[in-house]
Amino acid sequence: MKPAIFLDRDGVINRNEIRNGRPYAPVDIKDFILLPGVRNAVEALRAAGYLIVLATNQPDVRAGRTPRETIEAMHELLRQEVPIDRIEICYHVDQDNCSCRKPKPGMLLRAARDLRIDLANSWMIGDRWRDVAAGRAAGCRTVFVDYGYDEPRPDRPDFVVRSLAEAVPLVLNAT
Repeated sequence: MKPAIFLDRDGVINRNEIRNGRPYAPVDIKDFILLPGVRNAVEALRAAGYLIVLATNQPDVRAGRTPRETIEAMHELLRQEVPIDRIEICYHVDQDNCSCRKPKPGMLLRAARDLRIDLANSWMIGDRWRDVAAGRAAGCRTVFVDYGYDEPRPDRPDFVVRSLAEAVPLVLNAT
């Protein structure tokens, strides 16, 4: 079994649009912009032996704001730029009550089963309370990327940072 780094997408890998203190995912491929240092951060984590799994809620597809093809194009672009082992996507909204939408751990558990991931030695890195809750529910350690959004904060993340790049040395020194 191998450890993994589970990464949220919007706000960790790529830029969010911030409106009234709240983050919004890009809805068009032209707005899908990787954050500085992401590639180097992911490469450092992979070099340390971690699998890299993107775990992302994409409710804008179900809500009709973003075509699924646009999300797939964003992920193809991401795969060309950043070494990711797997992408897990939940297209549901809260009202669907699925098992995959964060804060539920379904995406992490599915990847763990399929890739033989050691969850106890894995990490979830995200910028919303849902990410930290999903990581905790799956048995992972957690890192909260804090942008000061005007929304609830996560409950007891293991570390709080300002970027994925800042998370890397904390994760590598904690193992």
